[in-house]
Amino acid sequence: MIEKAKILDANGMRRSLTRIAHEILEKNKGVEDLILVGIRRRGVPLAERLAQLIQDIEGTKVRVGKLDITLYRDDLTALGDQPVVHGTEIPWDIVGKRLVLVDDVLYTGRTVRAAMDAIVDLGRPQYIQLAVLIDRGHRELPIRADFVGKNVPTSRRELIHVKLTEIDGEDEVVIMENPE
Repeated sequence: MIEKAKILDANGMRRSLTRIAHEILEKNKGVEDLILVGIRRRGVPLAERLAQLIQDIEGTKVRVGKLDITLYRDDLTALGDQPVVHGTEIPWDIVGKRLVLVDDVLYTGRTVRAAMDAIVDLGRPQYIQLAVLIDRGHRELPIRADFVGKNVPTSRRELIHVKLTEIDGEDEVVIMENPE
């Protein structure tokens, strides 16, 4: 893979997340009954950052859950004989709550579909919204994000790589291209 372009640097990522935090507050009219749920792996630190930004704006702490969708994926058999399950950590009753699923990249929509299946197994929230840092298009399912940091049209040969300080030691989003 060859790095083709840098889409966001650390400051651009911070600005995008700040805007998303404001949009979440505006659309939900505050933080009452709001739970942010990060889709493992990179959705979790993004949800935690959004929660901190919302707390900085509103002065109220927002709950953050962690969702593992491994066993809900429609490509589970392609992951190998023993897929690694990290576990879901949502210790609150979600019935009637307002959930915002958080992920790094929205592509085909299959990850979000799996996440919604996993959420509904835990209970029936009032509604589920979706926040993503990058929407790259190429949807295979009728799913759209409610909150988007940046829309980035891509080809199917390209890959969006989100790097987060918590996992990768730096914040940036790059387009990678397969030269083949």
